[in-house]
Amino acid sequence: MQKHTISKVMATLLLTASMMMGIAGCDSGTSGNTNTQSGNTPTSTPTSAPTAAPMAAKNTQPIKVVWYPNESAKDYEGSRDEFAKLIEQATGRKVENVTTTDYTIAIEALASGSADIGAVMGAVGYIEAKNKNSQVDVLFVNSGASGTLDDARYFSWLAVNKDDAAIYEVGGKYSISNIESKKMSFVSNSSTSGFKVPTTGIIDFFKDKKLTVDDLVEGGSNQFFSEVLFGGSHQGSAFNLVSGKADVAAFCDTELAPYADLAEGEENKVGSVYAIKNDASAPFDTVGGKEFVVIACTPVLNGPYAYNPQNLSADEIQKIRDLFTSDETANNEKFFYTPDSGNLGFYKKTNNERYQLVDDSWYNPIREMGN
Repeated sequence: MQKHTISKVMATLLLTASMMMGIAGCDSGTSGNTNTQSGNTPTSTPTSAPTAAPMAAKNTQPIKVVWYPNESAKDYEGSRDEFAKLIEQATGRKVENVTTTDYTIAIEALASGSADIGAVMGAVGYIEAKNKNSQVDVLFVNSGASGTLDDARYFSWLAVNKDDAAIYEVGGKYSISNIESKKMSFVSNSSTSGFKVPTTGIIDFFKDKKLTVDDLVEGGSNQFFSEVLFGGSHQGSAFNLVSGKADVAAFCDTELAPYADLAEGEENKVGSVYAIKNDASAPFDTVGGKEFVVIACTPVLNGPYAYNPQNLSADEIQKIRDLFTSDETANNEKFFYTPDSGNLGFYKKTNNERYQLVDDSWYNPIREMGN
């Protein structure tokens, strides 16, 4: 939850190669041993047959699954282990979970082949990995409540502390028109809902200012925001807000679901008020009861689970897809949890949520944002 500048971002990119050398040393668990827009949506059909590098003999090396900082939190340890367990069940190979503290590390790991699967990625991170390595592809994606891709959306929020919410009212309605000169928190510049979607929305709203993304990432007297922070995760960006470090913050609904409850209004509507749970885990354990208001809410295409075929056979990829898109997995509360289950999964089960196949082209609306 440190303040980032452009130089910080460049430093992260320069350090990525050396950090990748030590990725195996990140906190990891081995299954069976030790141990998470806007625009029109194109019609999508099930993905084509998986591509994979030819292998002369059966590969017995562990499959490495890399996780974004959001799902690297301790709260998701049980779900990560369950995910590894199912990958092992499908392939017969041991699986290592690799947690991270930086989006760039996870993206580079998948692109380079240091990791074989990128779990719970955002669309932007997936696209960045595929741009670096065209063989990277979509494994599957979580559906909407209908069980289909028709409503496979989550929501990007811009939120403010409830005590300051009146500042952002214009004509009795909440608006982002008064966010200029405020302290702003994003997630990561590789985050879809925590950066790409909100910056695109801000640039579009303030068209007369002819803003660029660069204008929004460096705070100061000559910039749009007085100060800019990057939380490193959705939890981190939200904490920057409720702890008073930021006036406005970008983060998404799904990543905050384990930590905040709806207090007023309707889910994912402008003007809705959410309160941090009194029993929320760190870092929110110090701000229980703190309330924030959503002042902008944008639907975003659900992010993919992706794979690099360098270390996976076509048969293994197909078996993974078959298992994860099964009814059995759709009812696994380590992934799709109900509020009264006592489990914490990646997605709240409200109706028929499950995993579905999807083509790479389904993410073209994200590619085209801001163009």
